[in-house]
Formats: sequence, C-alpha cells, structure tokens
Amino acid sequence: MKFPQPLIPGRLVRRYKRFFADVTLDDGTEVTAHCANTGAMTGIKEPGLKVWLSQSDNPKRKLKYTWELVEAEGTIIGALPNTANALAEEAVNAGVIAELAGHDSLRREVKYGENSRIDLLLESAGQPPCWVEVKNVHWQRGPGIAEFPDGVTSRGAKHLGELAAQVAAGDRAVQLFIVQRSDCHTLRPAGDIDPVYAATLREAAAAGVEVLAYACHVTIDGIAVTTPMTVELGA
Repeated sequence: MKFPQPLIPGRLVRRYKRFFADVTLDDGTEVTAHCANTGAMTGIKEPGLKVWLSQSDNPKRKLKYTWELVEAEGTIIGALPNTANALAEEAVNAGVIAELAGHDSLRREVKYGENSRIDLLLESAGQPPCWVEVKNVHWQRGPGIAEFPDGVTSRGAKHLGELAAQVAAGDRAVQLFIVQRSDCHTLRPAGDIDPVYAATLREAAAAGVEVLAYACHVTIDGIAVTTPMTVELGA
C-alpha cells in the first residue's frame, strides 16, 4: 500500500478526545490532525514522538490532516487500525499470506454472526468459505514481542466466538493479526490487559479457528505485509 502523496513530518504534541492529535510540523506550524484510532494507542501516543500526517484537499473535511505513522522504539509504526484491513486484502490478493492463497474471490464487510461484518470472506468453488477477521497490532512490550490487545476489547472476544461458530458450521475461519511494524517476530495475547480476550482466543483456536500473524515493512512511502510471525497463545 503506497501513500498517494508524500507524508508531512512533525512531532506529536498530544492526542486527546480519542479523535484528535495536535502536531507541530517540521516547519514550526501547529496543526490538529484526525486520529482515526479510538484504541488506547499504548506506546505510540507519547508527546514528542515523530509522526507523519497525510493531507486531504477535500473542502468538506473539518480536519485536513490525518495521522498515519509514528516512530517509537526506533521503528516506524502504522497508526491506523483500518489500514490493517486494506493491507490484509492486498497481501491475500498478492499471495503473500500463504495460508490464505488460492481463492477465487475476496469480499469485504460481509454480514455474518450477530450484527457483525467479516473483514474478508474468501471463496472458491468446491471449498468451504473462509471467514477472516483482521486485527491491527502496534504494541511491542518486550523485544521482538507484539501483543494484542492494549485495552479491553469485548468486541474482539465477540468476533472470536462468531469465528468459532463458522468452524462448527463446517466453514473455515481465521483470526489474522496484522502487525504494522517490522521489529517483531512473535505475537502473544496480552492476558494481563484483557484476560477474557486471551482466554477466548485460546478457546477459539482449540475449536479450530486458525490464528495467524504477519509483520509489515513500514516506511514513509508505504506499508506492506511481509513476514509470518510465531503465535504463542499461552496456557
């Protein structure tokens, strides 16, 4: 995924009210950018961090800047959770995610479960459909160890239950973690942050839900899914 225009560098002043980020650009201009990440953003929202913004020319937008990337712990990290879905689609179509290769069609945002929409639905003639839930990961708590979630996610646990239901119905289901950083080799559930999610992930895996994690190569020019990661679910 290439950024359509060069990103604008700056320093984070503060992130507040979930949707706003004040940034001082490298030329000294202070702007307010849209923060399209409603999560805790643990480790990537500290004042003074290097950030990159995209700029929109849409006159109807209240905020013309969007926070795209942040540099923390010596690496550039994708800041937008929704980008993970686009990255997953691109990677599946390109055959980068070997476990999901070889399907005839890919659809996004298909209704399933209880008032939910699956991120990716992969279908092929003569094969059961494959339901893929995508989760964005940015948090590294130990060297090389990415963890999810960085806050309680009852919605995430609900999705795991719905994936397990698809497996019980005879379909294939996958929980895919897209780690928008390149310095991690292992993914673990953050059981101390959300023990319910961690337990539900283990239960879903035991029920036949496949758990995959892939790291990304992130630069100021674009982001691409690159490398499979080890998944450690714990006890």
